[in-house]
Amino acid sequence: MITAALLAVLAALCNAVSSVLQRRAARSVPPELGLRLGLIWALVRHPVWLWGIAGLIAGFVFQAAALSMGGIALVQPVLVVELPFTMIILSVAFGAVLDRRSWLAIGALSAGLATFLTAAAPGTGRWTPDATRWIVATVVTAGTVAVLVAVASLARGAIRPAALGVAGGLGFAFTATLIKECTSIAQEDWGELLVSWPLYAMVAAGLCSLFLLQNALHSGSLVVAQPALTISDPIAGILYGALMFGEPIRTGPWIVYEVAGIGLMVFGVIELTRSPLIQGHGVTTSTGK
Repeated sequence: MITAALLAVLAALCNAVSSVLQRRAARSVPPELGLRLGLIWALVRHPVWLWGIAGLIAGFVFQAAALSMGGIALVQPVLVVELPFTMIILSVAFGAVLDRRSWLAIGALSAGLATFLTAAAPGTGRWTPDATRWIVATVVTAGTVAVLVAVASLARGAIRPAALGVAGGLGFAFTATLIKECTSIAQEDWGELLVSWPLYAMVAAGLCSLFLLQNALHSGSLVVAQPALTISDPIAGILYGALMFGEPIRTGPWIVYEVAGIGLMVFGVIELTRSPLIQGHGVTTSTGK
């Protein structure tokens, strides 16, 4: 479990590098390309965006390795540390100094993550999901994402980036669930993985989630989009882990500490997105991959 957590931290670091590069490219694209495939075509022509995708791929590799050793309920929450990494990268790259408020937010997020993981004590899965669980999970996920995208396409103001952020977080959490299934198959037989449906479903879900991410980055205020994207991913990941793989999470009185930990993480994320350093460079994170 320690190794899985360390691999998840490395994934978060790669995602942070990717986030800085992707956001810089996304902000240069005309607003009218939002929620269109033309957005991806425009971004592909930006070398900075392509380097960001390379970082995203590296993060995916570390995340897959983490999921092969630990549960979704452990790996997905750890990925929240991507945002503090992003802050530190920006401060080093641009010679800026993190103010006291930013360090307080980083401390709150870190303390919240530690509190949640200690209280929840997420364990390894007790079963492998059958066809019925996959069908139900896919239908519910696709339906929820479709509703969120419909809301975003009709809405203006803060609702648009919030809806797309939650849709992206949900998509990345479901992609992580498919990664977990793929790693389980690969540990038994790599040849079987190449002809199994989870591999191709993972690729499709990942590409759809990436599309949602780019639109969340492109659509509006970080203060709205970032908490929606960053928090929905680990919460959805915990639910997928528990319902799909039977990953145990402590209940009873421990729930109070778990909620407190999540609250600290939400506070830390919101405060970090209000940082002049993040706002000045227009950067958000790509957690969940």
